[in-house]
Amino acid sequence: MFTFFAVASTPAACADEPRPPAVAREARLAGDAQRTRLILDLDRATEFRAFTLANPPRVILDLSDVTFALKPDAAQLKRGLVAAYRFGVFAPGKARMVLEVTGPVAIDKAFVLEALDDQPARLVVDLVKTDPEAFARSIASAAEQRTGLPATPVTPAPAGDGRPVVVIDPGHGGIDSGTSGYSAFVEKTLVLETALALRDRLEKSGNYRVVLTRSTDTFVPLGERVRIARANRADLFLSLHADALARGDGQARGASVYTLSETASDADAAHLAEKENKADLIAGVDLTDETDEVAGILVDLAQRETRNFSAWFARTLVGSMKSATRMHRSPLKSAGFRVLRAHDVPSVLVELGYMSSPDDLKQLASEAGRDRMAEAIAAGVTDFFARKSAGGHLVEEKGGAGR
Repeated sequence: MFTFFAVASTPAACADEPRPPAVAREARLAGDAQRTRLILDLDRATEFRAFTLANPPRVILDLSDVTFALKPDAAQLKRGLVAAYRFGVFAPGKARMVLEVTGPVAIDKAFVLEALDDQPARLVVDLVKTDPEAFARSIASAAEQRTGLPATPVTPAPAGDGRPVVVIDPGHGGIDSGTSGYSAFVEKTLVLETALALRDRLEKSGNYRVVLTRSTDTFVPLGERVRIARANRADLFLSLHADALARGDGQARGASVYTLSETASDADAAHLAEKENKADLIAGVDLTDETDEVAGILVDLAQRETRNFSAWFARTLVGSMKSATRMHRSPLKSAGFRVLRAHDVPSVLVELGYMSSPDDLKQLASEAGRDRMAEAIAAGVTDFFARKSAGGHLVEEKGGAGR
């Protein structure tokens, strides 16, 4: 069971001054192999969430604004259902405890007690032994509540519906806002609005089934975006983003289309892929938690045909988008984006423009500009599938789309 707790705590003396992080000073375990309790002493109450993960079975506690001052031997404690645990701060304002458990467990209760008299604030988590089926259901529920989507959601095709499936992936979302380009706009919002406009055009044609990895302001881990594409047997995957240069890094503008390559086509492509691939870390998702199957997907585009279709679509898309927007001086690029690593789904990442460019930002922030972009991308999708269904000649790519 996934649980989020918003806990009231004593306000700071001055509302304009940020409070220092809460301090976790002591951890204790009590109980047996049927029921085990974790108690974490804090110097003040704080917000947290608790959920379970599998392979191996674990309980995750994500805490807001907490630092750890536990005894050096604290991580050696084990009792009952808890075989070991580790803890640490992995980003400003974000801390995590990972409880390694002996088998399937359920979170029976999890709550924070406010400090009272001489007693510190306490985070209390009660775990109980459960069966594998219930454990699996709790993990699915946790994934749904974390992302706002069912775990690996599938939109079933009606009987006899053989239309191509197009998965549109608006980048970022939720806690991960993406870039802003020093403007009042944020990437996650502009790419979502463009994705919705593109969805509407593709659905209006009646030629495609369209799936969105997110349709609201929610965070979806990179691995989950890949799983959504594969679970829905996507014929095409488009991830939409917007770029920005840091102050003093010069000027650039124009849209680009990326395909996957372990060797980036240029230094800018390598930097952008590194930045986008950190999105899961920003939202506190540990990619080492992926199953062997998903980890394998994230390693390589194993199928030559898929890689070549991706490059073919990228060229088609660049040609189509030229009619609607200015393209980057090198519009075809390649880099190691995790979100493109579905081995059996042709995939591209579209950088719609630079939010650090006033001209690009004007188009991205304009409904009319986004509509033109969506219309051009939809035309590229139509051209790609028309040529593919007609048996268009496919030349094997050597060196990636950026070469």
